[in-house]
Amino acid sequence: MKFFIQFIRNLLGYTIIIVDFLTRGQKLKRSPEQQLEVNEQLKSLSLYQFSACPFCTKTRRAMHKLNLPIEKRNASIGSSYRMELLEGGGKLKVPCLRIEENNKVSWLYESSDIITYLEKRFER
Repeated sequence: MKFFIQFIRNLLGYTIIIVDFLTRGQKLKRSPEQQLEVNEQLKSLSLYQFSACPFCTKTRRAMHKLNLPIEKRNASIGSSYRMELLEGGGKLKVPCLRIEENNKVSWLYESSDIITYLEKRFER
C-alpha cells in the first residue's frame, strides 16, 4: 500500500511539473545591469526542494516569473543537502529558502511565504 501511495504522489508531482513547464509565462525583463545586480544578491539564497513536490513547483514557478535563478538544492533521501536542511533549518520540510544576510542565516519555510518574500525583495 505504501508503494502505491508513493507511486501516485510521484505521478501527480511529475504531472504538475509537465503542466507547469507547458504553461509557464514570460520572465520578468530587467536591463542587463539590473539582472547582474539581482544575480549577485541571489548568491546569498538557496532553495531546498524536491523535484516532484507541488509546493516546490509553485515556488520554482514564481522564481521563473520573477527571473530569479536561485540555486536549487535537492533534499531527497541520500542527498547531502537533506542533512544540511535538517541541521540548519531544524526540520525536513520543503520548500525552504536559506537566506544569508549580514553573516546570519535564516530559513524560510512555506511556499506562499517564500514567494511573498521574493516578490517584495525583487519585483521591480
